[in-house]
Amino acid sequence: MPGNSLTKASTSDTGGLPSGPIVIVGAGNMGGAMARALLQPLGPENLLLIDPAPSPRIATDMAAAGVRLLSDHTDLGNTKPEAVILAVKPQMMATVAPSYRPHADRAVFISLAAGTTLQSLDAWLGNPRALVRCMPNLPASIGKGITAGVARHGTPPVARVTAEALMRTVGDFIWLDAEDLIDAVTAVSGSGPAYVFHLVECMAAAGREQGLPSDIAELLARRTVEGAGALLAGSNQSPAELRRSVTSPGGTTEAALHVLMNGNRNEALMIEAVAAATRRARELADGK
Repeated sequence: MPGNSLTKASTSDTGGLPSGPIVIVGAGNMGGAMARALLQPLGPENLLLIDPAPSPRIATDMAAAGVRLLSDHTDLGNTKPEAVILAVKPQMMATVAPSYRPHADRAVFISLAAGTTLQSLDAWLGNPRALVRCMPNLPASIGKGITAGVARHGTPPVARVTAEALMRTVGDFIWLDAEDLIDAVTAVSGSGPAYVFHLVECMAAAGREQGLPSDIAELLARRTVEGAGALLAGSNQSPAELRRSVTSPGGTTEAALHVLMNGNRNEALMIEAVAAATRRARELADGK
């Protein structure tokens, strides 16, 4: 998709989902989120979750839903998955991925691991017919995630549709034109929820400094960020327009923003933080 570094995906939320078996390798936060999201549209009979040591909660939830929870790839037997979602930790990928080579000629492979390149995945999986690298984020666990994806050259269009449909079950999706952008995605949206949580911590600390009891300061900070996020989600206005709408000339908000925005200090700090996260993502991709 030349011309734009980010291309908005189609608006269909479930169109393109495969009808056959889906294998999710790894039952951590993201693997569990994918399993829960796919349960209703696909049915438990079409989901297989592989993890030798799933969390008790995942194991209980999946058993109650009727999803098969396997300990190893060898338990797949003659199952021929239409998609394999690799949701294991990056440092485990070199050991885990080669086990799924027998499915390379059929399945769409989707990697959710940070710092794991398409080149490495391609080698470990034995040049699969379809390979997509994705970077989701933690809000996917409640269906509010944002995922960016990039397909390896030669991945069939129908496989891209399948990958997009699968990832859209946990939130929004955008395609990247180039893999080298995914490190910046990791730094902005992948790590981004932690920045927001830290903002709440900082706001609560500032409230305590002004004499608020700790529990009240934290509740005010938490609810303010929750409400502002909901307002942003439901508005057609840009963040800058929303900011200006609550900033009265000569008022309290303007006084606070003068501190945060003077000399672009807040923006500069965020740029520095995201740059550090991007560098670390690239180091992980280089095996450092």
